[in-house]
Amino acid sequence: MCGIVGYIGQKEAYDILINGLKRLEYRGYDSAGISLLGNNGNLSILKKKGKVGDLEVHAQQQDISGSIGIGHTRWATHGEPNDLNAHPHASENGHFIVIHNGIIENYSRLKKKLKDRGYTFKSETDTEVLANLMEYIYLKGQVSAEVAVRLALRKVIGAYGLAIVCKEEPDKLIAARRGSPLVIGVGESEYFLASDATPIVEHTKSVIYLNDNDVAILGRNELTLKTITNDQLTPKVQKLDMEIGDIEKGGYPHFMLKEIFEQPRSIHDTFRGRISHDLTDITLGGLHTVMYRLENAKRIIILGCGTSWHAGLIGEYLIEDLARIPVEVEYASEFRYRNPIINNDDIVITISQSGETADSLAAIQLAKEAGATVLGICNVVGSSIPRETDAGVYTHAGPEIGVASTKAFTTQVTVLAMMAIILGKKRGELTTSVYRKLIAELSDIPQKIDNILAFNDEFLKIARLYKDATNFLYLGRGYSFPVALEGALKLKEISYIHAEGYPAAEMKHGPIALIDENMPVVVIALQDKSYDKIVSNIQEIKARKGKVIALVTEGDTTIKNMADHVLEIPSTMETLASLLTVIPLQLLSYHIAVLRGCSVDQPRNLAKSVTVE
Repeated sequence: MCGIVGYIGQKEAYDILINGLKRLEYRGYDSAGISLLGNNGNLSILKKKGKVGDLEVHAQQQDISGSIGIGHTRWATHGEPNDLNAHPHASENGHFIVIHNGIIENYSRLKKKLKDRGYTFKSETDTEVLANLMEYIYLKGQVSAEVAVRLALRKVIGAYGLAIVCKEEPDKLIAARRGSPLVIGVGESEYFLASDATPIVEHTKSVIYLNDNDVAILGRNELTLKTITNDQLTPKVQKLDMEIGDIEKGGYPHFMLKEIFEQPRSIHDTFRGRISHDLTDITLGGLHTVMYRLENAKRIIILGCGTSWHAGLIGEYLIEDLARIPVEVEYASEFRYRNPIINNDDIVITISQSGETADSLAAIQLAKEAGATVLGICNVVGSSIPRETDAGVYTHAGPEIGVASTKAFTTQVTVLAMMAIILGKKRGELTTSVYRKLIAELSDIPQKIDNILAFNDEFLKIARLYKDATNFLYLGRGYSFPVALEGALKLKEISYIHAEGYPAAEMKHGPIALIDENMPVVVIALQDKSYDKIVSNIQEIKARKGKVIALVTEGDTTIKNMADHVLEIPSTMETLASLLTVIPLQLLSYHIAVLRGCSVDQPRNLAKSVTVE
């Protein structure tokens, strides 16, 4: 969740670190800080509560020289957001400077032992415990900084991504990883370090992804990679498939709006090369080695968190509907702790935008230990989930910087749709004509989303009317129910309005008590097999003076005469409609949040990638 950057080379480090922190600010924005090894040999620490811009102002009157440095943008876990708890943290005698993403679970016990040995602590963080533990081992054992780091980490229980500088070894930057991502950028006589590739791409396309229990020792002209148990490793250099324009706003006021409007392209990129040019077949090469097991699966379990869980619910409907395989969808955070029954012939599919979600990674390990075949649906190449699973499919959404997920959701659903269509055909549940019709309809989705986006001003008009609402209700049936959940989540995340999503049939089992003239109710009411039922639900809402915002199939006249507002959606097959109905809900949430003056790309208390429990 926190963001880490580092640099060692011939250039001045300050601008590289600050710009890198700005790229990573979506991972946390409670406070920010940097440490620089100055040209005079002194180690300085600059840190400030607030965003990276606040740190920049603080640094204006400070010495910012130096060609080695580390930086951090924080999402608070231990200790409230303030200057004292901001990273970097120095050890008591100043030998070590540490920044950290993760949670040290046994920090309290380690802290007590260090206090018993005379150490004092200035902050409430678990990171300061790490810095002092490294220093204690360094001084007591008279060992190198690298050895002190490795020995300290062998005493640690928990997750970490670390960047470390030792004052007595000024030509080294040490990085270590367990459970929190780190990537090294390889330049000419220089190395870059970051939590993900976004701060690195403008400097180099050559990267090394660290694995769990890796320790990297970076010099200006050399890199040594080993495990915490001192086993030598051979670095594997990979090429980034990312352009600097992918991580810029591109003229949009917010990343979220840009990413909403990118969805026609991102969905097309997700099926491009997988759907044949003549629209007669789908091939998912990443599943080739496990396709036989998928075809013959007795049960599929889909795991996810947040928006990915909502995509998984749609996946359940798709796979059961088209392929007739039983599917269960679970929150990864609950699955890992509830002693689930997992059979060795189960297929477990884990969905994650970042590929680093802590609960999802833990659930993967649980499923693997039980002998299940584990697949991943992920956006970030080189992340942990693709490396931990037996096979999988990348979504090709491109970098998603806005904290509230948009294009990740629709590309995840696109992948799940392709999987369901393939399985339905291979299992004999779909005729060739239906199979090809589904493929043709899926290939038309990007253009239909473009048609919806053309009515952006209409969504803004409705947002103006309801921006001051204190509650929202979202209703849908069948494939539209998970979309209702996702629409409510988007509104909560970025506008701070309380919102709930429900199956429309459940309205009479409680939520109807909330409906009055002040309650906006968003109803997804497409012309599908539930249409007559949803019309009845709208009538029940209007009888109680509720305000109805209805998403309807293009050309619908019945609901137009009942609802307060109608948003038309191009017609498509029911199985693919969620790819269209979610777009107006994303835009409605976006505009309401902007009108309320909320921080759309960096909503309070949230971070993009949940890499801690």
